[in-house]
Amino acid sequence: MRTTFDFSPLSRSSVGFDHLFELLGSADRMAPADNWPPYDIMRLGESQYRIAMSVAGFSPDELTITHEQRLLVVSGEKADEDNAEYLYRGIAARNFERRFQLADYVMVTGANLANGLLTIDLVRELPEQMKPRRIDIQQTDALPAGEANKQIEGDKHAA
Repeated sequence: MRTTFDFSPLSRSSVGFDHLFELLGSADRMAPADNWPPYDIMRLGESQYRIAMSVAGFSPDELTITHEQRLLVVSGEKADEDNAEYLYRGIAARNFERRFQLADYVMVTGANLANGLLTIDLVRELPEQMKPRRIDIQQTDALPAGEANKQIEGDKHAA
């Protein structure tokens, strides 16, 4: 059973978050039809993440990782096997494509395949101009005593 959320009350009180609400609304469209291969997403630090995906039976040559703007695509295409006759086949060896929607400024820093587990390391690096910074508030002194009573004189017209 899937629950649908209505984000319209939140969008009324926010400015510039249209893309975020669009992503939340499109989460169902991004979900694959099945849940294979299984994966975990871990947070390793303030801005470091790792995706671990179970890809038992796939070699590094049969896996492809593509990083596009705000999208990570992991796909596997099994090479043609010998013409063995299987009496029972319980190890999934089908082709797959798994898509992950990434936040802005998330970059892939590495990938490793060991013991049937593909790990993809990610880091979020904000550009220097996007990082929060403190804005100094300038304080101007009150006008000098002689200037406070000055008036701007206009043209004098005879009555």
